[in-house]
Parts: sequence; C-alpha cells; structure tokens
Amino acid sequence: MRFAELYEAGDQWLADCSPRPDLVRTVWDVEALAPIACGPHWLAAETHLVTGMQMLNRIGEERRGPVLADPSLDRAWWLVPPAAAEELADVRSVLVHRTGHVLHCPPTGWHACGRFWLSRPDGTGLLTDPTVLTAALRLGGYRLPTEATP
Repeated sequence: MRFAELYEAGDQWLADCSPRPDLVRTVWDVEALAPIACGPHWLAAETHLVTGMQMLNRIGEERRGPVLADPSLDRAWWLVPPAAAEELADVRSVLVHRTGHVLHCPPTGWHACGRFWLSRPDGTGLLTDPTVLTAALRLGGYRLPTEATP
C-alpha cells in the first residue's frame, strides 16, 4: 500500500468538513495549510502543546479524536463535538474555538508549515469527548473504569 493511500480516509473526512473540499485538496497539493472552519462537524479545543501531549498520553487511542500540533506556536488543537463548547467553557486551560473560527490544517499524512497531526483523523469522524478531555487535564489524568480493564 502506498503511503498516500494509508491516510486517504482521514484526508477525505477532513476535506469534507469544508464547504469546499476541492479547495482543501488544491491547497494540500501545493503543500500548504488548508483553512477549515469550525462548525457543524467539530470545534477546536486549544491547549498549550505540552499540556496537549500530556493529555494525549492519558487518553487511549480508541477514545481520542484528531489532535493538531504547532510547536512554533506551542499549541495543540483537539477536535471535539460541536456541543462541547458549553461543557469546556469553564476549563481554564482550554480555549474552545467556536463555529466560524478557521483552523489551518495539513493533510493527515504529512506536516506542512510546521503543523502536524499528533493524532490523525482516520475517516470515521471520531472526536474527543469533552468529558474525557476534561478528566485528562486533572491530576492523574483519565483512566478507563476498572470494569473495562482486561
């Protein structure tokens, strides 16, 4: 399987989150960041990069949606459900960007302009639950319930 085919499902999903998927693909073809607005598909919950990486380690892959990183800005953006804004409103270390805010995204398979996916979109539409995100911020982080542990 070619490298590009590995990430096609994630790229397709991400491009389809834009009203102009063709424009997103064109921008990616020139190895630039595509402007994709928060809105009906997801919102972006912004954290400091180190905080985001710590949370990433606390949340299992099966419960984690896409996470975009930009080391030069010391930022990470977690893609969360559109209804998450209210639930995360009082979490001081998270800034939720609401509908209309543009997130400049690379394709899922490589970095562009210094940005890359810490956790790539996989095409399923999986987003990080805000409850799980909030729990991961707390000391000790998110842990699976004991009955879910094998």
